[in-house]
Amino acid sequence: MNIIRKGLMVATVVLAGLAPAFADPPSADIIFSGGGVAAGVGFTWGEGVLHFNGNSYPFAVHGLSVVDVGVANIEGSGEVYNLKQVEDFPGNYIAAGAGATLAGGGEIAVLENQKGVRITFHSTTQGLKINLSSNGVAVSLK
Repeated sequence: MNIIRKGLMVATVVLAGLAPAFADPPSADIIFSGGGVAAGVGFTWGEGVLHFNGNSYPFAVHGLSVVDVGVANIEGSGEVYNLKQVEDFPGNYIAAGAGATLAGGGEIAVLENQKGVRITFHSTTQGLKINLSSNGVAVSLK
């Protein structure tokens, strides 16, 4: 029980530190799924759907690295901030804040592209540690 309590406290501290950056409500949301092959450092690909202004836009992702060994499926969702037009969503995303592993095994990452669009990504894949590749994460609309 103490491990769960400590995990929740760490997640709360990390999220509280990110709160000022996301004072406005999200502009959009995403759902995401993908897979990866890893042996210490691997490559992950995926696809998702951006929900923005009542429309759905499919997108592709390339460039995450997975620290675990084996093949993994990744699922998650997220909130998108500072998105004013759908054309600003694609781009190269880099880490914009500290990631956190949740007590239940999920992962939170904050990413930002060159146009100032930020995504908080919540991975629901338990036991999977996701890192950004050195070049960031490439997101493209399909």
